[in-house]
Amino acid sequence: MPPTQKELAKLAGVSAGTVSNVISGSTKVSERARQKVLDAIRVLNYQPNLIARSLKTNRTRTLGIVIPDITIPFFPKIIRGAECAARERGYFLIVLDSEGSADRESEMIALLRAQRVEGMLLVTASGEELTPERWHSISSAFPVVCLDRLPVNLDVDSVCVDDCGAAEMAISHLMSRGHREIAVITGPLSLRNEQERVRGYRQALQKGGIPIQRSLIWNGSFEQEEVARLCQSGMLRATGRPTALFATNGVTGLAALRSLYSVGLSTPKDFAFVTFDEITAEDFFRPGITSVVQPTFDMGYRAVEVLLERIEKTDTTERRKRVHLPATVTVRESSSTPLELAASQQTSMRKPVRRGAVVAR
Repeated sequence: MPPTQKELAKLAGVSAGTVSNVISGSTKVSERARQKVLDAIRVLNYQPNLIARSLKTNRTRTLGIVIPDITIPFFPKIIRGAECAARERGYFLIVLDSEGSADRESEMIALLRAQRVEGMLLVTASGEELTPERWHSISSAFPVVCLDRLPVNLDVDSVCVDDCGAAEMAISHLMSRGHREIAVITGPLSLRNEQERVRGYRQALQKGGIPIQRSLIWNGSFEQEEVARLCQSGMLRATGRPTALFATNGVTGLAALRSLYSVGLSTPKDFAFVTFDEITAEDFFRPGITSVVQPTFDMGYRAVEVLLERIEKTDTTERRKRVHLPATVTVRESSSTPLELAASQQTSMRKPVRRGAVVAR
């Protein structure tokens, strides 16, 4: 027979009510009593009946997160932060992958509703799909916090970085290296964060007094073949070839590098390169890739904090919270001039040195 809460209370030397409060998290108890109960749980290998408890308290202490593609390294880092924050507060986190499909996203949200989660984190499959009507049907079921890809023209709790400002910082870095012919390759412009990063690109050029050339704005996607076509046609043309390339996300950035390396071009010898988001295979790239780095763990962690604040509030009309976390630029050799690269190769590797918002590695 599995141990009961009465047996836990006897072993811990506390009341049954204290054991119940520790397990449910409904009432604060002293840290000393809490540790006694936790020690007893470990000794007796106690497993609470979550279904029975949720029926009794109408609380499941479960949250959900729906992301568009778990194979993109950006999202597991967010999940890790969210899971950490949830665990610290006695919640479980259910992770679901919409595979970039709005229909599957709806199925995953319905599944979370059936599991009676108390709230959900959502990275939308596509910014265009989240209409006001669809959003109302989702948010009426439980509190929702949007991450990274924020829906357009909807008032929602959200956590993201300042995409526009971060992209502007990246372009300003390239301009500081003397580049004026800077191309940008984007992901799907149906996504609001992609739109904001292009806006940051434009703002940086305008502030630097550099004319914006539509021929240097390459509207791309997450598809490797499409990215390869755009990059190769832009970088291999006889005239007007850019000296620098900025990718607005890691998936597109990796596809861009692969396609250009495959035709014999290299960075920074033939072009300087900066990408938004770290590339997973960074350690395998030589030279290293200059990247706009988002605080992914913190984004997930903060999103759970915002979600739990919303769950605990009785006033559903309270103003929505928009959290913007700072991004940084980690400077590596891909945005160096050839002379700087040659000099760096003659020196030993150095540890990262932080200088404000820019990190030199």
